[in-house]
Amino acid sequence: MTTPTPEAWARALRIDPQPAYSPHIGVLVEMLTYARLTTLQAVEGMDRAELNTTYPDFPHSVALQLAHRTAAERAYQYISFQGTDPFAEDVPDYAPYLGAMTYGEHGPVLPRQSLEKLLRELEEVRRGTLAELARRDDAWLAERLTLPGFTDMNHHWIWFHVMEEELSDRGQIRLLRQAVLRAQAREEAQPDSADE
Repeated sequence: MTTPTPEAWARALRIDPQPAYSPHIGVLVEMLTYARLTTLQAVEGMDRAELNTTYPDFPHSVALQLAHRTAAERAYQYISFQGTDPFAEDVPDYAPYLGAMTYGEHGPVLPRQSLEKLLRELEEVRRGTLAELARRDDAWLAERLTLPGFTDMNHHWIWFHVMEEELSDRGQIRLLRQAVLRAQAREEAQPDSADE
């Protein structure tokens, strides 16, 4: 996944649904797309060390936040598209995502990964979401879920929630990146002991 182009940004500043989607789904897709562009902007150019830095006030690294985004969207694919709860049922395909979804509580946390790999995984999961949304219509979007524990929600809320979670995680990523930059500036301002 590459840095968003000026054209991509210009396009993202319009809620202008594409013909591949029904009207309400198309609006939702536009919002999901904009939220993703802001995430890509927030992590642009980060190296592996920056991605994996943690601080006492930020227990999760940027890398883990990105992996969590992938895991959360994948979970909502199961819930919304397949009517399956990957936390209550045995879903072997979801097992690799559990560590990132639960920030290490229910599985191993990912090893240090490159930004390219993390963004590739985000893109792959999003491609699946968009393909599934293109197969559905606004009547489906308004339907309530029948999955136990999720019956108060409709599909529209599920995908709105994916977007709002991404914006929340993106905010945390921005805060953490600022902490990394401040730490780097402090290190650069320290006199080199070799000069003493």
